[in-house]
Amino acid sequence: MREVFGLILAGGEGSRLGGVRKADLRIGGVPLLERVARAIAPDVSELLIASGQDDTLGSYTCIRDESTTRLGPLAGIRTAVRYLEMRAEPEDVLVSVAVDTPFLPRNYVARLKHAVAEAGAAYAAWGENIYPTNSAWRLNALRDALEDAGESDGPKAILRKLGATPVDWTAESTIDPFSNINRLDDLIALQRRALHGDR
Repeated sequence: MREVFGLILAGGEGSRLGGVRKADLRIGGVPLLERVARAIAPDVSELLIASGQDDTLGSYTCIRDESTTRLGPLAGIRTAVRYLEMRAEPEDVLVSVAVDTPFLPRNYVARLKHAVAEAGAAYAAWGENIYPTNSAWRLNALRDALEDAGESDGPKAILRKLGATPVDWTAESTIDPFSNINRLDDLIALQRRALHGDR
């Protein structure tokens, strides 16, 4: 049975929110990092936090980008692959998730892991909305794809290269479970959702 490693992508600058660190924002009184960690930690062998240039996030394994230039979410994925080089088997799975995704489905890791058994990679979708940072990757396929990728490439380019399969949650979620926070109105909407007890 393949081991599954979790990766929370938490290195963004939150520039559209005035430079606030998204991991520290609270939804329903709980920091985003804690909400996401709670959702996936029970289903993974080890939980990694890709923290950009910061190493003060949470009590899980914090991995820092090697570059001093902010290169987006793929930098965190690259760092995780390097970290796992001597710790994981080639067929093991890395499941990534953006830190600003506070309403992850309970079966998030399970469904993505199952999809990766059929392909080298899979990504979360809700109807026409796709979420390239919320993905699963077989480590050997991901490592090979990253070798040919440019530093400016993002997760979507790697998923395309691997012929990744979408995993759609519309049949079980009436509200998008991958809604995230880019602007102030997103933050307000998700706070309201938490107050109403929606997932």
